[in-house]
Amino acid sequence: MTMRTPTRILAVLALAAGLIAPAAAASAAKAHKPSYRVLVFSKTTGFRHASIPHGIAAIQKLGQDNRFAVDTTEDDSQFTDANLAKYKAVIFLSTTGDPVTTPDAKAAFQRYIEHGGGYLGIHAAADSGYNWAWYGGLVGAYFRDHPAIQQATVRVPDNDTAATRGLPEKWVRTDEWYNFRSNPRDAVRVLATIDESTYNPVGYTGGSMGADHPMAWCHRYDGGRAVYTAFGHTEASYTEPLFLKHLLGSIKMAAGRAGFDCDADD
Repeated sequence: MTMRTPTRILAVLALAAGLIAPAAAASAAKAHKPSYRVLVFSKTTGFRHASIPHGIAAIQKLGQDNRFAVDTTEDDSQFTDANLAKYKAVIFLSTTGDPVTTPDAKAAFQRYIEHGGGYLGIHAAADSGYNWAWYGGLVGAYFRDHPAIQQATVRVPDNDTAATRGLPEKWVRTDEWYNFRSNPRDAVRVLATIDESTYNPVGYTGGSMGADHPMAWCHRYDGGRAVYTAFGHTEASYTEPLFLKHLLGSIKMAAGRAGFDCDADD
C-alpha cells in the first residue's frame, strides 16, 4: 500500500484551495454585482430643497442594500440616447423650474421613455417643466401650492404594489402637503391620498382638492413607466422607515423590477 507523505497531502490541499478560492471569489462578486442602474437627477432652477443631499444619500443606501447602482447628476447634458440607455429608471429628485433645458436633452429623455424607460418623480418633481407639456403628462399633475409643514393622515387604499406594500391604511406622518393644479386620477392609478380634514390651513393655504386628494400614483406613459410621490420635502423623511419602504418600492416599480399594475382608476 502506498503511503501519502505529509508533503503530498499538503500539495493536494493547496491545489484544492487554489481551485476553490477563485470560484468562491467569482460567486461573491456575482452576488454583489448590481442587477440594474438608476440615475438620480436633482437639478433646480427654482426653489432648492435642503433635503436633496439627504434624498441622494438615502437612495444610494437603498441601492447598496438592494443591489442596484446609483449615479447622480445635475447636468442635463447627460440626457443623451447613449447615456440614458444605461439606466432602468431616471429619478427626478425635487427638481424645480426648468431642469431639462435644451431641445436635444428633452428629445432624448422622451425617446428613453418611449423605448420603455422608467421615471420616478419625488416631491418637487411636480414643480418642474411647466413649459414642457409632455413632461406634465409624465409626472401626472403640476404643483400648485401648499400649507406649512405639518402632520396629517395619508390614506393608502391597498398594499398590493411594491410602493405601498407594508404601509398602514392610515399613515400618519409629517411633510409638506402639495395641492395640484389638476386631479390626475382619470389617467393614473392612485397609490395614496391625503385626508384634508386631518390638517389645517396653516400659512397661506390648506388642502384645496377636497375628498379626493391624490399624493402618490403610477401610470404607463408614452411607452414607459411613471411613478410619482409628493412625499419627501423634509430631511427627516429620508430616515423614516415607512417612507424609505415606499421609496424603495417606487424605485423598483419605475425600474421594472416589481409588478406594474398601474392602469388608470375608474
